[in-house]
Amino acid sequence: MTDKAEDHDLDYRWHLSESDTEVVCTELEFALMRCFEAFGRWQTECLASVSDVGASGPENALLHIVRMNDRAKSIKELARLTNRDDIPNIQYSMRKLLSADLIEKQGSGRTGVTYQTTAEGRRITDDYGAIRRRLLIEQISSLPEFDTRLKDAGQCLNILAGIYEEISRIAATHRR
Repeated sequence: MTDKAEDHDLDYRWHLSESDTEVVCTELEFALMRCFEAFGRWQTECLASVSDVGASGPENALLHIVRMNDRAKSIKELARLTNRDDIPNIQYSMRKLLSADLIEKQGSGRTGVTYQTTAEGRRITDDYGAIRRRLLIEQISSLPEFDTRLKDAGQCLNILAGIYEEISRIAATHRR
């Protein structure tokens, strides 16, 4: 592997990246953080362009996941689909979406609570989808072979999510 420092006269080594593999991994982690924040801003701005609802990127994501396949979802399903374990935060987000009349609650504690989109939630997610197609998908489509690169990146990120999940369990098991 050619070291980036040789290519660009920049030193990428520090306490998290002493070897070539650590440099590559650290650069990827920084890219993930920047991409996550940019994605959150994009979700917020795209939603704001079709609605007056003030929702964060993760809340917007939950709205679209509730809408996914037009099938009601439980909090447990939403947590699993988003790889989150912060149930109280998910519940808070669901209350926020409920009060904005974008989703509705079905069932009870005994029968199981699920959430589905309302007519307004479907309208907003449809409008969001249209703007997403016009702005994001058109831009992506204009890049040669970017669909293939996105597919490969998605597979790579899913593998990394599994690795991070496993090493999180290991680290939690061996805490001091």
